[in-house]
Amino acid sequence: MTKSQRGKLKVYMGYAAGVGKTYKMLEEAHALKAEGVDIVVGYFEPHGRQDTIERAEGLEIIPRKQIEYRGSVFEEMDADRILARRPAICVVDEFPHTNVPGSARAKRWEDVTALLDAGIDVITTMNIQHLESLNDQVRHITGVVVRETIPDWVVQEADEVLMVDLTPRALLHRLERGVVYRPEQAQRALQNFFREPALVALRELALREAAHGVGQRLTQEEIERESAGEQHPARPCPKILIYLSSDPKTAMVTRRAKRVADFIGAECLAVALPQPGNPVTAASEALAKHINFARNLHIETRILQEDSASALVDFARQNQVTQIFVTRPQIRTWLKSGDPVQEIIDLAKDMQVVIVSDREPWKQK
Repeated sequence: MTKSQRGKLKVYMGYAAGVGKTYKMLEEAHALKAEGVDIVVGYFEPHGRQDTIERAEGLEIIPRKQIEYRGSVFEEMDADRILARRPAICVVDEFPHTNVPGSARAKRWEDVTALLDAGIDVITTMNIQHLESLNDQVRHITGVVVRETIPDWVVQEADEVLMVDLTPRALLHRLERGVVYRPEQAQRALQNFFREPALVALRELALREAAHGVGQRLTQEEIERESAGEQHPARPCPKILIYLSSDPKTAMVTRRAKRVADFIGAECLAVALPQPGNPVTAASEALAKHINFARNLHIETRILQEDSASALVDFARQNQVTQIFVTRPQIRTWLKSGDPVQEIIDLAKDMQVVIVSDREPWKQK
């Protein structure tokens, strides 16, 4: 399918529940219906918010699919029914949602991709904390590990991303009035995710992401003008290499490096050293998991032939890498030989080596 035949994706982005993403999405759905557009609601999560429930009235809502799992029945978006209905536009709430086991696809964003591939336009909603590359930053800000994430490339391929903004003070006022959650849920939220300093930081992340998206689109326009024959001075392309190992912090390093690469327009590579040909170990399983994680983020991955830090640094030089991202060396091996990370730091004197260390997340006092 060509790009012109594929459906268009529009994302309403916020920084927290209750800023008004779903309401804005439904408002647009009514406007499009009034213009005669064939639009349906593929999935809508009201969260008990009366104004949002009322806003969905009058729209065609596709019945949900019921799936039995471990003795309970769950409801999910019925992508097959939407594909059979073939509307011009489908409204889908909660883009990052994980489908219950037994569903045709693991993630709702994968269901949305199927709709887009069929030529159906999709309007959806999500919060900034669900971007995979921000997972560690969000944990540091809020003390909460966000389990449902979306690879950045999925959102970057959207045709339009609109920021739905509301000041943290106004959001907290809505929470206190019971507009966002029921009273008991609201009290728990105020003590955890909905602390005002955390909301301020999340809002800043969302605004920065929106500004970055504008910058990316402007850069893409420059590329299109260059392809049309307009000449611009050649700009060197930075290259980032991520050292993949069995270290549990490797996923954090991968997220950080990919985010930096996206922001500076760098090419990103992920490189692992080969494991000895022994039976499967916890270390080899962890490394395989990190390799797959990098691939899921659309990072080109390589496994070198030689198991040595010097081979990795030589590979970096041959590929004109400008930055190498590594985990922090283990304290017990910092001054000893044999730690590949320390060896990379020692050997790559002509490149910038970025040591990504973890920080303690916020903790309730």
